[in-house]
Amino acid sequence: MDKTLLSTYFIMGSNNVSRPPLEVLEEALIGGITLFQLREKGENALTGDAYVEFAKQCQSLCQKYKVPFIVNDDFDLAVQLDADGVHVGQSDLNATVIRPQFKGKILGVSVHNLEEMQNAIQAGVDYVGIGPVYATSSKADAIPPSGTKMIKEASQRFPAMPIVAIGGLQAEHTAEVLQAGADGLSIISAIASAEDATAATQSFVNAVKNI
Repeated sequence: MDKTLLSTYFIMGSNNVSRPPLEVLEEALIGGITLFQLREKGENALTGDAYVEFAKQCQSLCQKYKVPFIVNDDFDLAVQLDADGVHVGQSDLNATVIRPQFKGKILGVSVHNLEEMQNAIQAGVDYVGIGPVYATSSKADAIPPSGTKMIKEASQRFPAMPIVAIGGLQAEHTAEVLQAGADGLSIISAIASAEDATAATQSFVNAVKNI
């Protein structure tokens, strides 16, 4: 995949925002996000028909702004909506099962060590997410932050594999993360919680451009 798609990767669910979520998503799209992942998990997350309808609305907005739409951890929904991609964790459906059924689509996997990264590469993934780099409040089950150490090791050992950093990222972290070897930053709260998601997104976009 084109590594530049990972540069400003926004992840959001309806429960990550205090304002109307579609309003926040559109502001982020206007601001210049390069990829969007719907992650509808945790307390007060939508389920059933409401979840599917919300996903369709997010996908429609992404299509309007020509930004790929990725579904987190729900391969069935990704197939149902003909999403541009799916992202899975280590405890979700295995990438080796997804890849043959999801040809021509983006497949991302979260990894935490070089063994998991090797397995992801062998499964034919398009990118890996590495983190949490910093402490995060967006994921209740997040493991302790590891800084950029794993990103450095992974990018040196597997230089061709696109890497996106995950976890507690702010715009001021951009230089450190990209210089460690990541191709981009995935952001939840720094955009989702912002009063102006367009301005918050632009701060990341500009930080990436200035590296």
